[in-house]
Amino acid sequence: MAATTTPILAIMGHPNAGKSSVVATLTENDRIQIDKRAGTTTAADHYPVVIDGKTVVEFIDTPGFQNPSFILEWFQAHPDEPDLARAFVDLHCADPLYVHDCTLLRPVAEGAAIILVVDGSKRIKEKDRAEIELLRLTGRPRMAILNNTTNVTDYMDQWQDMLNKAFNAVREFNAHRATYDERMRLMAALKTIDQRWEDRIDETIETFARDWDRRIDQTVTTIIGLLKEAMALRVTEIVDVKDRGSAVEREAIKAKLTESFEDALRKLETKAQDEVRGHFRHNVWNISPESILQKDLFSEEVGQALGLSRSQLALVGAAAGATTGATLDLSFGGTTLGAAALLGAATGGALGVFGGAALAKIDIQKAIGIERISMGPVTNPRFPFVLLDRILLYCARAMNWSHGRQAADEDAPNRVPDRELPTRKAFTEELATDQQKKLAKFFATVRKGKESRDLEEACRQTIRGVLRGLSESKIDSRADL
Repeated sequence: MAATTTPILAIMGHPNAGKSSVVATLTENDRIQIDKRAGTTTAADHYPVVIDGKTVVEFIDTPGFQNPSFILEWFQAHPDEPDLARAFVDLHCADPLYVHDCTLLRPVAEGAAIILVVDGSKRIKEKDRAEIELLRLTGRPRMAILNNTTNVTDYMDQWQDMLNKAFNAVREFNAHRATYDERMRLMAALKTIDQRWEDRIDETIETFARDWDRRIDQTVTTIIGLLKEAMALRVTEIVDVKDRGSAVEREAIKAKLTESFEDALRKLETKAQDEVRGHFRHNVWNISPESILQKDLFSEEVGQALGLSRSQLALVGAAAGATTGATLDLSFGGTTLGAAALLGAATGGALGVFGGAALAKIDIQKAIGIERISMGPVTNPRFPFVLLDRILLYCARAMNWSHGRQAADEDAPNRVPDRELPTRKAFTEELATDQQKKLAKFFATVRKGKESRDLEEACRQTIRGVLRGLSESKIDSRADL
């Protein structure tokens, strides 16, 4: 096979071994139909991985074996056939008894390499032995994947021993939990099954890496855009002077203005989250109700879990020249209404959550018969760090959430558990002090309606560094939120 040939790999195995989950994960395609019932894949479906308009690798999801013992016996009875897979397909393709077997062997007959997927949590059966031996007899380059999605490991050594005798490479790979780094290591292992593929696989991995870096850069742009829009946000209510005289009417104005401001911030966050999912090709997206990502942005849980500590905030706030507790009082017909009062119960305790300072300043402009009351921009020094932490947490999940995860049985008693969560989940808290200060200065600059290319670029580099760290082999446990 020439080095320029696109690697084509037939994903094989008996029904319900997890073949479709492996394909979904390797191709980042969560639209692939995955069913927990055995035998739901009945055709050989092709899934090319296309980057920059070029197919870099192609996977074929095949039906499960139906008659492996018969195929093996036929292979063994025809030792002189130069290409057993092609000969079997040519002879039996019109026989309805072997239509599924011919469908799964046809890609092999046409030259595809083999990836056998087995469930390493189950005991080896004679049917498994037949499948392994018949694939060995095809003579095609082949790899075996132990797709053990549980913590049952009693049979793993037995599987390893048997597979090592028949396959060029054997890899453990949990299609429900695989990270980007684990996918790339599996791709690199393909070089071991056919030496002629080395250059092509190297090129494919480099293409994946460039595409991943591009997605990270797109995500950085999304995050910077979120922060700039959030920090510059302002909402306005036009009030007829005669309609806001009583205490009840003033409370209604407060509630409406606060609700509009918070909703606008939530919408900005949701828009950024949608973009992040798009960057990492997620369509199926399920988050546990217990996740911090499911809590309201202004909830106590979010405020306590994310953002800088009080001591860090005091340090970086001083460097950025930020206020930490001042409120701006406004006169409403002789009644003083402070920003702290404005944010009180309507935000569910947001003042306490965000360090005791008002979330945003209030401004009032008077004209004949009306008042233009505005809220914004955000002045609370802690809130942008909380917002940044939350979108980074969302990115951690998007970057390392397997596209084959949809098939995972979350209630299975022996499933591989999610990684243990840390006490805190704040990324910004772990940054170097200089990075925290530059972020604070950037937030303050945006708040004032100014621009600083140097500060923005420094923030981009900081965020890019966090995102790249999430692609490393030891993925932070926060990615499982």
